Order: sequence, then C-alpha cells, then structure tokens
Amino acid sequence: MNHGPGPANAENGGHFDPQQAAALLDKTTQETRRKIEPTPPWLLATRAAMVLAACSAVWLSVRGQHPYRGPTAADIPVLVAFIVINFTATVAVAKRATAGVSGRSRLRPAEIGVAALAWAAAVVVVAALAAAGVSFSLYPTTLLIIPGLAWAATMAARADWRRCATGLAVAVVGVAGVFAGPAGAWAVAGLGLCIVLLGNGAAIVRRQRG
Repeated sequence: MNHGPGPANAENGGHFDPQQAAALLDKTTQETRRKIEPTPPWLLATRAAMVLAACSAVWLSVRGQHPYRGPTAADIPVLVAFIVINFTATVAVAKRATAGVSGRSRLRPAEIGVAALAWAAAVVVVAALAAAGVSFSLYPTTLLIIPGLAWAATMAARADWRRCATGLAVAVVGVAGVFAGPAGAWAVAGLGLCIVLLGNGAAIVRRQRG
C-alpha cells in the first residue's frame, strides 16, 4: 500500500512536500514563541483582572471622601497582596520561560537598572511634589508616568515596538489620571492598566499566530 508524504514517511527517508514543510515550520515557530514568551497572554489577562479588582476596591472606598484622605486601612492589604502576587507570578513565569535563553529575549542588567531607577525617581518626584503642596502628587497614576516613559525609551532602543507602545500607554494612563481627581484616578488606573494589559496580550497572541 502506498502512502502519501507525511511525517512518518519523512522519518523513514521520505520527503515533505512544500506545503507540509511550511505548515510544520509554522507550527514549530508558534510553539517556540509560546514557550519562550516571558509574559504569556494568560498571565497578562490575569494581571489585568487583578489590577482592575484592586484599584476598583480602593476607588469604591475613597470616592465619597471629602476631603480626600487616601486609601483606608482596609485597602492596604488589598494593594499589598496584589503587588506581591503580581511580582511573584511575573518573576516565576519569566524565569521559567527564559531559562537557557539568551539574547534579546532577556533584559540586560543595565535595562533592569533603568527600570528600577525609574520607579525610584517616580517616588522621589511624587514626594517632592507632595512637599511642595501639588495636589496631583496624591494621585496613584502620577507614579506611572516616569516608569512608563522609561520603559518606552528602553524598548525603543531595542526596536521592540510592542513593548515601547505598552510603556507609552502606561504613561498616558498616568497623565489621564491627573485629570480625574484623587479618587477618580484609582478608577482610571484600574481601567486603563486593565486595557493596556489586555491589549498587550492580544498583540502577543496575534504575533504568535502570525
């Protein structure tokens, strides 16, 4: 009985036809991209839901404050839990995805340093604004502006335009929050970051299938 060309025949000395070879290459490429993606779409979707839930919980507790006094004692554990769980999951998944991988898939020490310095600078700037009596220093989204721009610049230097766009989007969320007031900024942060993360995940899915 004669069999058409296929993987089994190829292993026995047969040959793939061009369409089969292209399909196998495409499938292998997609699987490889999924395995080494340090921020898989499912993680981004999970983070989107978490940040929306955390910021919404704070917004619900502060929206009626007159004058604004900030998150209540009950909100602090919610924020701390979100930060810890998000950081732990992100690091664990990224470490597993990039194990044994070198090159552009991994951040360089200098790039990690820039990100850390950007967050430190954001805290310093917000503290200085608060000391100067600037009202929007109390807004949670103010902290997003400098790190977002720094991440965008870092990714632009790598010609990673998807992540560059993500950084710019985070900075835009930070600026938008300034116009929403101290309580409304929590809603802007939750919804804005949720949209950014979901959009980033959708872009990764398109790239993996492309």
